[in-house]
Amino acid sequence: MTVTAVPSAVQTPLPAVSQDPYSPTQVAPQHRVHPAWIMLGLAALTVFFSAPGQSYSVTAFVDPMLADLKISRTGYSMAYMVATLIGGCLLPFVGRIVDRLGARLVLPVIALALGMACAWMSQLATVVGLYVGFTLIRCLGQGSLTLISNWIIGEWFQKYRGRAAGLCALGGTASVFVFPQLNGWLIENYGWRQAWGVLGVAVSVCLVAPVVLFLRNRPEPLGLLPDWGVGTRASDGEVAKTQAAPVEQSYTVRQAIRYSSFWKVAAVIATVAFVGTGLTFHQVSILAQHGVSSKTALGALGIQAGFATCSTLAAGFMVDRVAPRFVLAAAMALEAMALLLLLFLPGPQWVYAYAAVMGLHGGIIRSVSSIVWIKYFGRGHQGAVQGISMSLMVIAAAVGPVPVAMVYDSLQTYAPVLWAFLILPVVTGTLVLSAIPPAESSDSSV
Repeated sequence: MTVTAVPSAVQTPLPAVSQDPYSPTQVAPQHRVHPAWIMLGLAALTVFFSAPGQSYSVTAFVDPMLADLKISRTGYSMAYMVATLIGGCLLPFVGRIVDRLGARLVLPVIALALGMACAWMSQLATVVGLYVGFTLIRCLGQGSLTLISNWIIGEWFQKYRGRAAGLCALGGTASVFVFPQLNGWLIENYGWRQAWGVLGVAVSVCLVAPVVLFLRNRPEPLGLLPDWGVGTRASDGEVAKTQAAPVEQSYTVRQAIRYSSFWKVAAVIATVAFVGTGLTFHQVSILAQHGVSSKTALGALGIQAGFATCSTLAAGFMVDRVAPRFVLAAAMALEAMALLLLLFLPGPQWVYAYAAVMGLHGGIIRSVSSIVWIKYFGRGHQGAVQGISMSLMVIAAAVGPVPVAMVYDSLQTYAPVLWAFLILPVVTGTLVLSAIPPAESSDSSV
């Protein structure tokens, strides 16, 4: 189907957000540590503390909560799916709010709300409460905090976004390394309810305070430019640029979704969420069929995080030099390889090879997916565009665990669903190779 030609990209001033209280005539100050480094650290910290809403963290809670709440694996997965679908539908609105108000105001509110959601999870007694709790942690943790961290990188970096995204994604790999082990230890020693409580306190205390004290929305109101550039403030409050910054085209959501490249990239992100969440959510049970203990299965996530660290940094530098579509295609090839390993795992010790490949795949995706939308569709409406993308990702992640659980409950094996999963990265990885950025192509067919 061919859609009418897309109007030329909008090149208008960035949306107004609440401004930082500096005099409009003040010359940009000299900073001992450039604020961009601080913003990068806060973005990484935000990704790190998104853990309570991420599947790699929730996986440690699955079996103990199943035993305590007396529900089936399919019923638990259905609650996860429905709640995540609801949460995912809210993300486009979150993106628009961040574009309008800025991360400095929105992020502390989201972080406090996530802490309260963890407190809710610690008091669960009914299936209805489980639906509510999953909706909150998925929308606030996996969705909103990830979106906001990407927004911060997009505002503070331009030429070096790939490298900044790679460094920021280390927060995610550190989170994968820390939280499954921490959750397992807390559950084993204190119980799953107390473990949720600890997560809530950690998010509320360790994320909110640094954000309130140090986060700034954009470099321009401080007399600075993206990528460590420095400007001076003109009398009208605009930055008089002493270092020229490249002009970026910006596309609205309505314009972006008319390009086939949007949907090809979105298909990759959705596949990663669908397959990755399905595997991670049931990782302990899937690997148990290959003779792998629960402790080893959770420990494999640490191996995964280690390899993800290497690929995250490499992908961040690579995407500043190579078209993102090629890097995404490589990530999908690695996911297909990991699924083949999982299907033909020769022995329990091979779980570490599986974890290594999944780590390389996950690191690339964390690094590239955080900036691909800005590279394709610009900075001016990045919150709204990423809101659509994150919504699709969260919806796919919501559905992923359900077919895995249904196949296992019916057949007592995971092999059929793993074969079905294998088709997806092959197809989407091939399609994304033709995802040309709008600025390089006039194609608008979808």
